[in-house]
Amino acid sequence: MIIPEMLEGPQKVTWCTGCGNFGILAALKKAIIELDEPLHNIVLTSGIGCSSKIPHYVGGINSLHTLHGRPIPFATGVHLANTDLKVIVHTGDGDCLAEGLGHFIHAARRNVNLAVLIHNNGVNGLTKGQYSPSAPRGYISNTSPPPPGAPMDPVNPTALAIIAGATYVARGFSGDQKGLVVLMKEAITHEGFAVVDILQPCVTWNRQLTWKYYNEHTYSLQENGHDVTNRFQAMEKAMENGDRYPVGVFYRSSSPHLAAGLALPEKGNLKNHTNDLKDVQKIIDDLML
Repeated sequence: MIIPEMLEGPQKVTWCTGCGNFGILAALKKAIIELDEPLHNIVLTSGIGCSSKIPHYVGGINSLHTLHGRPIPFATGVHLANTDLKVIVHTGDGDCLAEGLGHFIHAARRNVNLAVLIHNNGVNGLTKGQYSPSAPRGYISNTSPPPPGAPMDPVNPTALAIIAGATYVARGFSGDQKGLVVLMKEAITHEGFAVVDILQPCVTWNRQLTWKYYNEHTYSLQENGHDVTNRFQAMEKAMENGDRYPVGVFYRSSSPHLAAGLALPEKGNLKNHTNDLKDVQKIIDDLML
């Protein structure tokens, strides 16, 4: 049985007081406890940003704090080397939806068996509040002063995930602890590419997308009869960004994930596989002809 003390992180949490990441960290730990998966079977990867500090704040679990925009390809390598692992990606909107956007789309298209948790606050909080790819048009920051503020429409990770081929797509809110734990557990256990877009306030830099704003502008998909098997309905709901933000599961389907279509070892995992160096040299020699 996993107890909270087993997940105590090795480093002091340095997020700002009131940061939405605290709710995400608490939900992650609770989800891991409730899943009761052996801790050595869980791997966290993260990129760069406030969100990506999470591996430093969770103990007892193998983790990789990687490069900006690159946690998904690292996680893909971990998964393909050992398909028995539960691999969880923690990434922010400035990390995943900017430099990492191509990785995000192609991992969804390939249906890689990962759980991707996007900490979405509309700003690059770690680098002093520049507007991120998910900031709404007109958003005012130190890199998008008025007029006109942010000069473009935001990236919509929920809609992108659905259209790119993700087989589990949800949106949570860091202030809804109970609902977020459920979404995380479903994403981690889902067979295929699972995305949870997590709305979370940045209390230091973002004065628009606040706790109060999200409490007043979010509503539950499941409480309003949404059909999670209807991809077109899921896309329609995913486009409801602005005055109303639906939260919950948008879309769920079953499809072969990437590892099922690759020439991986029939028995055991790639991490345990060895090749005869003479066979490898023969392949190289043949390519040189």
